[in-house]
Formats: sequence, C-alpha cells, structure tokens
Amino acid sequence: MTIALERPTKKSRSAQIREQLGYPIIDTDVHTQEFEPAFLDYLAQVGGAKLADSFRDHLPGAGRYRWFQQTWEERHTYRTARPPFWGCPTKDTLNLATISLPKLLHERLQEAGTDFAVLYPNLATLAPQIKNEEMRWPVCRAANLYHADIFRPYSDRLTPIATIPLNTPEEGIEELEYAVKELGLKAIQIPGYVTRVIPGFEKYPEEVQREATWIDNFALDSAYDYDPFWAKCVELKVVPTTHASGMGWTSRRSISNYQYNHIGHFASAAEAFCKALFFGGVTNRFPTLRFAFLEGGSAWGASLYTDIIWHWETRNPEILQNNHPGNVNREELRELFIQYGGKEFQNRFDEIGSGLGFHGKYFAPENPGELNEFAAAGITKAEDVRDRFLNHFYFGTESDDTRVAYAFHQKANPFGDRVKAFLGSDSGHWDVPDITAVTSNAYSMLERGILSEEDLRHFLSIHPLELYTSLNRDFFKGTAIEKAAEEYLAANTRA
Repeated sequence: MTIALERPTKKSRSAQIREQLGYPIIDTDVHTQEFEPAFLDYLAQVGGAKLADSFRDHLPGAGRYRWFQQTWEERHTYRTARPPFWGCPTKDTLNLATISLPKLLHERLQEAGTDFAVLYPNLATLAPQIKNEEMRWPVCRAANLYHADIFRPYSDRLTPIATIPLNTPEEGIEELEYAVKELGLKAIQIPGYVTRVIPGFEKYPEEVQREATWIDNFALDSAYDYDPFWAKCVELKVVPTTHASGMGWTSRRSISNYQYNHIGHFASAAEAFCKALFFGGVTNRFPTLRFAFLEGGSAWGASLYTDIIWHWETRNPEILQNNHPGNVNREELRELFIQYGGKEFQNRFDEIGSGLGFHGKYFAPENPGELNEFAAAGITKAEDVRDRFLNHFYFGTESDDTRVAYAFHQKANPFGDRVKAFLGSDSGHWDVPDITAVTSNAYSMLERGILSEEDLRHFLSIHPLELYTSLNRDFFKGTAIEKAAEEYLAANTRA
C-alpha cells in the first residue's frame, strides 16, 4: 500500500522572506544522516567486509558511546561523560527523511529559504576522531566516496564536506588530495584537535593512557609541523572548517546529564583551536588562508577577539617590562614596610621575594625572545591582531542564536568591526526540528532589532560568500547562486 504524503502547497514564511530579501542565503552547516547499509557497502569496498562488519558491530573509535555499555558503578569508577542521545527530531517523518535523502533535501531546501547549503554528514564529523589506526582512514575514505556520489546530482544547491583525518600532516595531505583531485569535493572539515597520550604515561595500561592525554591543536606546541598541510590547503584552494567537540573535557564530564556536558562544548573546542592558530602564527605565515568554526556560535569569537587585543595592550613586550622584578626599589619598599607595616611585618623584610611572594629569586625566560608570546603571530600593534584574527576566522551561528548580536555590535568591538558570523543552522539535529523555519528565525532578529538589515545580509550572504571564494573564486560556479557570487566578486575585487 502506498501512503500519500501531504506536502504544503503554500510557500513557507522562510521562502517568502527569501524573495523579499533579494539576495542569496547560504547555510554553512546542514546535517545529514548516512544510510547505514549503503555506507557499509562503500566501507567494505575500501577496507574489506571484515572491517565493515567490525565497524557496524563495535563502532570503533567512538569512545564516547562507551557510557551505554557500562553499569552505573563503572560510570562512577571511570567518570565516563554522558554522551548525546535521541539526537534527531523523529515526530515529523518528512523532516526525518529529509536528512537522509539527498533528492528530498534538495527539493525542500528552498522551503527553508535557503539557496545553497554546505553539508556536514553526521558520520563524517566523527570519522577523523577514530583512534583505531586501521579503522580511521578507511572510514574517512568511504565517507568521502559515499557523499561525493550521492550528492553529485544535486551540486547546484548542495555540497558535502570532505572529512579529513589529521593525526599526522601526511595523513591529512593524502586524503585531502584524493578528495579534491579525484572526487571533486570543494569543502572540507578537519578535526579541531587530536588527543594524544602524554609521553610519560605511554608505559601504563590502556585505561590510564585513555585519561592521561593532551590536546594537540595542530598549531601551537604540536607533535608535528602542520605547515605542509596548511600549504596544501592553499594550493588546492580549500578552506579548513572544523566541527570540533569538547564534550568530556574537564567541566563537561557529568556522568548523568548530557545537557550539562553539551552546553558550551562546541565553543570551547573551537576556541582552543582558534587560539592555537593565532598564537602559533598560522594566520601570519598563511595570509590567504581562512578558517571556519561550526556550531559554537559567534559570541565566543567576539569575546576572544577583544580579549587578545586586551592582552596585547596590557602584556606586550614593552608593557611587560613594567613587571620586571629587577625594577623593585628595595630601599624605598623597606621604608614603606617600616612605616605602614604592623608587627607581623617588622624585621622580616629580607624574607619576602621579589614580587612580594615566597620566591627569593625571580623567574625569567631563558632568552629575551620568550618574553614576546605574540611573536609567532607577527603582532607589533593592536591593528595586527585585527589582521591576523578578524580577517581569517569565521563563526557558524544557528539561526535562532541571539548572541550573534555580540559579533555585530560594532560600537563594542575593537576598531568598530563586525566579527565574521554566518549562518550555520545545524538543521537535521534535535535543536532544529523544522528545516523550513531557518530563514524566518534569522529574519526575526531583524524584526526584534537585534540585527540591522546590513548585519543580516552579512550573516546570511556576504560572510559565507567571502569565506568560500577567498581561495576558490569558482566555488559557486555551476550552482544556483553562480550569478550572485560573480556579482559579489566583481564588487569586492580590488583594482
């Protein structure tokens, strides 16, 4: 028996708003769900049937799901963070099917008021974090093959990310070249970090090694030199984006409450990666390379931008000399202690340290160059922070996240700038039960005075156009918004 599905005949409010606005709307973060039987076929082709069976039965590398197999006693013993559950809206069958069926998603995208979408398939976002060395690469390769094939007929409005593992730069370069040169994928996702065992704990059992880890953000104090990978991104004209998760980190490690673990975790992981790129000098050494951080919002980006400038202005190498312990006039300080100190201070002046602490000697960097922690970033003035940060980083923000106001609060942001927030709806997950509400949600921020008309245009259109054409001017060639992209480039190309 065939069930007749009722489809809306009237244009959605989002579609009506899109017509009213008159410029293309680009959603940079639409989630889709792999059809497991078909994906396993691809995985079997890449890694063999045995590996595909192992992946299906045990989901290697997805350590965060260990919680479901543990007893409550084990969860207490190992402090296993409660992971996500019930992640997709299921009450509306049409919306549920939309995230798995490319043809249906392509058809419904305009109901959401969206002209073009960058897709982040659920498995693809997890694949680079697989720790099993024999499993990680095949899963990433199979995911890239699968998504390239199923979305190719709909490339006028949909483009999936290529998922790139990055445990070593060589690993990343190999998959990046295949995804771009062989599969024709033009958007990529990298992990925001890799967890590595602290070397001093490698001799201990696996249970200890699992906890004794450090976060390698690929740019600052990394185990490898990732500059060859960043150079390959520039060569192949792809923008690195990340959808990193911070669940399970320190304060996000409740064994019973997923909401506690979820709140803020994308932002914390993205901030760690962003700071590493900045202080590690990646945006200094690669002036044309830009990065995007998805699903963490943009308020943290505005805060971090301001905070870095504040740290420069209060702790740059010149200002830092004001704190040099050698500056202390001990005779003058002694007189003040004699004059104003009580009995507990008397006759004990020689016991205090150089900074009024407990250290008799002051600690100094081994060489003067270590005083300047902004050196790798190439900062000599506050304006350099704007150039190394603001011009390189973009922040995916959901359509109903009113905190985007911080990104567009030009009176508060240094130099009167907008922080580069753009629409990343997260549709397909539990927080977006109706894909057709995305544009209307964003537009409501204009109606409520949270954003201006110009802010909204930057959010929905200008910033994503700017990001994805920054290296590849042909990114939107052959798509439904090709003409709009050409007009944008013509208007924003310097003579």
